[in-house]
This record gives sequence, C-alpha cells and structure tokens, in this order.
Amino acid sequence: MAQELQKLTLFYDGACPLCRAEILFLSGRNQLQLLSFVDIHSECYDPIAVGVSCEQALAAMYGQYEDGTLIHGVSVFPEAYRRADLPILAWIFSRKLLQPILRYGYQFFAKNREAISKILGPTVLRLVQAGMQKIQV
Repeated sequence: MAQELQKLTLFYDGACPLCRAEILFLSGRNQLQLLSFVDIHSECYDPIAVGVSCEQALAAMYGQYEDGTLIHGVSVFPEAYRRADLPILAWIFSRKLLQPILRYGYQFFAKNREAISKILGPTVLRLVQAGMQKIQV
C-alpha cells in the first residue's frame, strides 16, 4: 500500500481542540509515515509556498501531496484515512453517494468550528490523549 501512496501533508488549525484531536489520532496511526502535519499558526506554515492563505486554511481542511498537488475539504479525509490505515473510514468518506451529505456536514462544521470546538473539543481531545497513552503503555 505504501508504495502506491504519496506522502500527504495536512494543514490544520492548532488552536482548535477538535482539529488537534483529529491530528493526534491520525499521528498515532501514522506507522507508514505517509502523513505529516503542519499547524497553520506555526512558523512552519508558509502560506505563499503552499498557495493557501491562513484564512482559506481556516475555512477548509487542506492537504498537499508530495508532488505539490493541493486537495481541500471533504476530499482530504479519505486520503488521510488511507494513509493512517483506516480503510473503513477511507471507504465511507470516498463514497460518491455520500459526498453531498459529507460536504454539507463539513461546510456546517467549518463555519461553526469555533463554537462546536468550544463545546466538544476539550472532551474529545482528552479522550484521544487518554487513548494514545493507553496504546503507548
């Protein structure tokens, strides 16, 4: 599988607890090292080099393949899940029949990310962190 897939860099909002929880979860599943992660608020993020402003990156999830090709929105998730060896999630998020529902749900989340993250984010982040600690023990 690793030979077929290019490395994918995910650009995420490190100030968002739900976003951090997702990245922590994916990083814990990144045994093939096909994912890398860049917080758009860090010095490592160069919006000019990537071609995505911070405002754009806050409005939608962006990923960039090793060859420089950008993807964004719902299409990032199946690619990330494939690389994290989560085939069921990759399959669900890649179904054409589900794309309208997934796009709508993601757009709703992206527009309301801060409010949703304030409510759910800290708890979800703690659960993922606790799960990661159990795996490491």
